[in-house]
Amino acid sequence: MAAQLLEEKLTCAICLGLYQDPVTLPCGHNFCGACIRDWWDRCGKACPECREPFPDGAELRRNVALSGVLEVVRAGPARDPGPDPDPGPDPAARCPRHGRPLELFCRTEGRCVCSVCTVRECRLHERALLDAERLQREAQLRASLEVTQQQATQAEGQLLELRKQSSQIQGPGHPEAPPVPAQNSACILASWVSGKFSSLLQALEIQHTAALRSIEVAKTQALAQARDEEQRLRGHLEAVARHGCRIREILEQVDEQTFLQESQLLQPPGPLGPLTPLQWDEDQQLGDLKQLLSRLCGLLLEEGSHPGAPAKPVDLAPVDYRNLTFDPVSANRHFYLSRQDQQVKHCRQCQGPGGPGSFQLWQVQCAQSFQAGHHYWEVRASDHSVTLGVSYPQLPRCRLGPHTDNIGRGPCSWGLCVQEDSLQAWHNGEAQRLPGVSGRLLGMDLDLASGCLTFYSLEPQTQPLYTFHALFNQPLTPVFWLLEGRTLTLCHQPGAVFPPGPQEEVLS
Repeated sequence: MAAQLLEEKLTCAICLGLYQDPVTLPCGHNFCGACIRDWWDRCGKACPECREPFPDGAELRRNVALSGVLEVVRAGPARDPGPDPDPGPDPAARCPRHGRPLELFCRTEGRCVCSVCTVRECRLHERALLDAERLQREAQLRASLEVTQQQATQAEGQLLELRKQSSQIQGPGHPEAPPVPAQNSACILASWVSGKFSSLLQALEIQHTAALRSIEVAKTQALAQARDEEQRLRGHLEAVARHGCRIREILEQVDEQTFLQESQLLQPPGPLGPLTPLQWDEDQQLGDLKQLLSRLCGLLLEEGSHPGAPAKPVDLAPVDYRNLTFDPVSANRHFYLSRQDQQVKHCRQCQGPGGPGSFQLWQVQCAQSFQAGHHYWEVRASDHSVTLGVSYPQLPRCRLGPHTDNIGRGPCSWGLCVQEDSLQAWHNGEAQRLPGVSGRLLGMDLDLASGCLTFYSLEPQTQPLYTFHALFNQPLTPVFWLLEGRTLTLCHQPGAVFPPGPQEEVLS
């Protein structure tokens, strides 16, 4: 045990072996003469243990006392006869070829070697001290770890982006995804497409019935015309037959005087005249049907008509702007009309008994309607809680459900409800919730040719709010709902056109 401790004290800190030709530095530390010179050649003249510089011009001197002690140790002094409980150094830390401590690292062969290996097998190889090699390897590993962490951060960011994109496709409710705008999800797009096809199927069914009815009417008219022509021809045939019989009777007359008198009085039937062509035109029937189907396909495939697409910009050309007025006959009995029916106010007290054509709901419609063309109008509201839209003539005047209005509650009307914190686009009893905007000055753009109804907010800047797409097949009348205390004003522009009333067609 004592010999082992002595051997550890006589070990060089560089080669980890017993001193060979030991030398002492001014700081008091000892090293093998060859080891310290090799160290200085690579790392500079300083003590490997305390880093004290070695003076310039000084010479290494052999440590005579330490050399003598080493000779005694190498000579093998008597060992303690008692048992040595220390099993000694780990055999794995020694060279398997020479049994010496593994002191260096051979970079050429990539393994730890002892001092004997450096003299024999690895004499011409690139070598380094174990601690120096470890420092270099640690620096390399730390750099690699930093690169790995950067790659992990990048991969995590890409994973989050991928999940976000997936959630945008899947829609709200994805367990691992943050909330995303509803208009970007596949389920909303599928719902929109289903609604689109549902509307188109409904329009097709209506037009199918109308087309068959039109064909039936045209057939009835053509057959009635044919019956009239047939009756005319049969009447002419009967007149011709009677005239022929009369001629034969006169020819058989024996008395000359009677013959001459009767032949002089005989009047032939009138001319037959040309056959009147039947009013039946298959090409016209098919042409109207083709135009209708083309409009339907245009509504479905129209560019920019999906939920996330922006609405068309407003064209405020004077030819499209319409000056409108409220219809006093349709106004609810709590509504007060003023400024030549250009403004309506919802009052607490009744303004009259209400006629048979007035709304029982808090609604009023315009005195004008549209059946064709492109039209634009504006309305100013005093506050929120108003609804504006358009409807077919059959919009009910009475309350049919729990709602206080019926604009957009059924298939014959389309409306935009302006609330304090949001907007709602209504049609056929279904609502599309929209972000809240300033609802004081609003514009409505109706393009019947392309089947588009677009609502706009005009203050503080013009922005589209929502666009309905439909096949409008009946005249459309602007209609409004307003809460108690609210006022609506139809904005007029100088030189704008006043459209005709509900029963007349407006051409663009």
